[in-house]
Amino acid sequence: MTTAGEPLLIIKPRRRGALLPWRDLLEYRDLLHIMAQRDIKLRYRQTVVGVAWVLLQPLIGAGLFTFVFGVIAKLPTGDDRVPYFVFGYAGLLIWNAFLQVFTKTNDSMVVNAGLISKIYFPRMVLPLSSIYGVMLDFSIGAAVMVALMFVYRIVPGLELLFLPVALVMAILLALGMGLWAAALNVSYRDVRHLMPVLTQFLLWASPVAYAASAIPQSVQWLVALNPLVGILDSFRWAVLGTPVTSWGAVAWSGVASVLMFVVGLAIFQRSERRFADVV
Repeated sequence: MTTAGEPLLIIKPRRRGALLPWRDLLEYRDLLHIMAQRDIKLRYRQTVVGVAWVLLQPLIGAGLFTFVFGVIAKLPTGDDRVPYFVFGYAGLLIWNAFLQVFTKTNDSMVVNAGLISKIYFPRMVLPLSSIYGVMLDFSIGAAVMVALMFVYRIVPGLELLFLPVALVMAILLALGMGLWAAALNVSYRDVRHLMPVLTQFLLWASPVAYAASAIPQSVQWLVALNPLVGILDSFRWAVLGTPVTSWGAVAWSGVASVLMFVVGLAIFQRSERRFADVV
């Protein structure tokens, strides 16, 4: 028998040994799939052109880049066999994957504030669920990339095996930055308004619309501190065969992506317990 006032059951929080809560995510994997399906269904609901936005956005962007940087500025692509339109489309393909993961991860806590404040589930489910939709969009865009390469008779080589590596680097970098921003966004809503400014700066500071080789050699080392430089350069090399300006920059991009992902995870996990109280 127990004396009066003595608790019958003590609930203690789980110890967080791993940086990424794999066991919790496996336990809530059904919720992860449901959230991913919801994200995909809601994205194009009540839109005029629907999924065509996935195709129109990079095609229009590549056309603008071709006119401004290819026709007016006459910047090189690094390989005379590669038209500027295909070059710009390849850059936008990987850039859009990075941007979507970063933006959705940053907004994941605030957008789902009502859900977070009512029930418990691993908060990592929300940012990870957005990757499904991003990969779907990337696959559709990649199919158009294949069609463009067929039209312009661009045959990929063994370099294509590096494509998953460049894509994983972009996703890890975006997740790390997004998790960090999401943790700050819960307490400081100003962060959400700063993100469009940051992404615009990253767009023009990264060789999305131009080749990394077009950057003056005297400042290439400084620009290469941006991890997106090596990611974009290696992605185009894998798909189009354009030369890589610096493999050192590619190696740095890999290291920086992993470091940013680990730092973002640590900050997110440390802040997770107070999300329901302040969101």
